[in-house]
Amino acid sequence: MSAIHVVKEIYIYPIKSLAGISCENAKAEEMGFENDRRWMLIDVENQMITQREHRIMSQFYPQISDGKISITFKDQKHEFSIDENLENAIKVNVWDDKSEVVEVNQTTSKWFSEQLGFECKLVKIIKNGDRKHESSRLKETFNVSLADGYPYLLIGTESLDFLNDKLAEKITIKRFRPNIVISTQKEHEEDDLDTFKIGEVQFKNIKPCGRCIMVNNNPANGRLKKEPLKTLSKYRNVNNSVLFGTNIVSLNSGVISVGDAVVF
Repeated sequence: MSAIHVVKEIYIYPIKSLAGISCENAKAEEMGFENDRRWMLIDVENQMITQREHRIMSQFYPQISDGKISITFKDQKHEFSIDENLENAIKVNVWDDKSEVVEVNQTTSKWFSEQLGFECKLVKIIKNGDRKHESSRLKETFNVSLADGYPYLLIGTESLDFLNDKLAEKITIKRFRPNIVISTQKEHEEDDLDTFKIGEVQFKNIKPCGRCIMVNNNPANGRLKKEPLKTLSKYRNVNNSVLFGTNIVSLNSGVISVGDAVVF
């Protein structure tokens, strides 16, 4: 494989299930990119809140500047400091994983509650080890953020092009919420990666990513349709899981940038 493989796009999603931020570069850490899914919303029973039940979450747009995260929703805006949090630990689950988090502040929780129309809290994961995820495939345990399962999701450009060729309504890569998009030569090439290097960072492929109903939610307007899962399920269904993109981990910390070569 030659230098045809380069990083085309980088995204972080500071708050789980809200819109992402396109970045020119990002710092890779064990838990995922810096500020990627370090925050999430939880309900009164301390259960995570996602777009699966509340599609409107795709309409909350974060930005990061000067040590603050600002969230824009319709004509409303709210900001809080990246570093702020209350002290009391809250025990939550992200799927089957137990995690320890802290509330950011009561004002921010109140703002989200008002916008969403039900009581919720914005919480933050503080440090490595506050959530561990065991890979059933590798029998290894990883320190991860509040992402669904793994710290990073990588997708190749040809995978989306191949899918779009089959769809009446074309979609963008944002449906699949990747962290890293690389140029590829054939569809789903990323499934078969082993270890590879981007910029200063060595990555390891863990397993292709099984997709859920969330990819049918158009992030631009929060409308749910049957695609692309309907079409994907016809050619990407493996053991009752519809695969698109692959879960990876970083083996060291460092910065990666758009335009970096992917070295195998």
